[in-house]
Amino acid sequence: MQPYELSLTEAADAIRTGRLSPVELVDSVLHRLEQVDPRLTAYVTVVADEARRAAREAADDVAAGRLRGPLHGVPMGLKDLIDVAGAPTTASSRVRESHRAREDSTVAARLSAAGAVLVGKTHTHEFAYGLTTPQTRNAWDTGRVAGGSSGGSAVAVAAGAATFALGTDTGGSIRVPAALNGVVGLKPTYGLVPRHGVTSLSWSLDHVGPLTRTVPDQALVLAALAGHDPRDPASLDVPARDYRPGDAEDLTGLRVGVPRTYYFDHVDPEVEAAVRQAIDRLQALGARLVEVEIPLTRYILATQYGLMAPEASAYHERTLRTVPELYQDDVRVLLEAGELMSAGDYLRAQRSRSLMRQEWARLLEEVDVIAAPTVPMTAVKAEESAVTWPDGSVESVADAYVRLSAPANITGVPSLSVPVGQDAAGLPIGMQLLGRPLGERTLLRAGHAYERTRSAHELAPAA
Repeated sequence: MQPYELSLTEAADAIRTGRLSPVELVDSVLHRLEQVDPRLTAYVTVVADEARRAAREAADDVAAGRLRGPLHGVPMGLKDLIDVAGAPTTASSRVRESHRAREDSTVAARLSAAGAVLVGKTHTHEFAYGLTTPQTRNAWDTGRVAGGSSGGSAVAVAAGAATFALGTDTGGSIRVPAALNGVVGLKPTYGLVPRHGVTSLSWSLDHVGPLTRTVPDQALVLAALAGHDPRDPASLDVPARDYRPGDAEDLTGLRVGVPRTYYFDHVDPEVEAAVRQAIDRLQALGARLVEVEIPLTRYILATQYGLMAPEASAYHERTLRTVPELYQDDVRVLLEAGELMSAGDYLRAQRSRSLMRQEWARLLEEVDVIAAPTVPMTAVKAEESAVTWPDGSVESVADAYVRLSAPANITGVPSLSVPVGQDAAGLPIGMQLLGRPLGERTLLRAGHAYERTRSAHELAPAA
């Protein structure tokens, strides 16, 4: 096994015990990046020289007994919405091509303090306003979409061009590409991870979270990221927590909600079969399955877009007036449409969100987690814009990909996507676990217990 193939947990243990140098690990990841990125285009900016310098410093610290923790000397990618002092934050847009960050974002500063080594900034769908990341190719099939908007981060992790990465999630933008590229993605509880220094899409829906190769890796990154920051008005002031899921495989007592409605409607049969098989594995580990009804389903997409569209348009108001030609057509159209929404529409969406939060809180009193598909189908071909379901109905790819992930953004509950198999074409399938606010450890426990039932070759990075 090459160093770039190691999970974060494995790499951290190897560095801690002296079996692997940060220099070896970073060199391996950079070499892998040079091999695969010309065809995948996961990165918009690569900082190889700075990464090698940081790796040497990390190795010197290890030799001197100054190990900062499990992220020490581990190479990472950051979605190009996340500020790093002196580096470009382009949001994969011509609008921002000359932008340089003046200071680190909170999350970049925290990861740097924990010893992580930045290898580059990863591509996003322009300003995170999309579900495909068109400039980036799927790690398993370059003729298919990467998913978005954190497509670059997911592909980098899947291909071994980063040991872990950060993305952002406004309607599913961490979990969708995680599912489509066979990696683990976490959208934390709203406000748990500060967003200061992170370019916004929709302030009341935006989250920052990790993309990793395994579930235990998530706990290591989340521990470094979580914590109050008064510069983010939504930041939660809660005590530090231990997110490690532990090694126990016994899920006895865990109540797993299985939706009767919505989450298995208009879902590809191979996706449904893989997810239901994964749910059966949770039951075999001791979990109790409980059928649940998802509340207010007819309002989910309207509420998501009713919140996101006007907030995004407000953020881009000045540049949309002055340099509209610099936006990609799909994003400019969405921003212009958002300007047409009335204050009444926005307030109705806010009211709908309040009702959904109340109903989901009641639902999550009945169960500890909800298990469902992350997305209704695997990665579509790059040129496809719509999917036709067996009943003849047609749905845009964007609506299909956001449909099952949006509820967690609207309500703010945490959601974890884990790989649960592949379809007949060899494309990854994801299952999401949703839980109570600040219930990340429960999600990670369930996800890790499932993950331990899978064979090693199923967890291998994409070729």
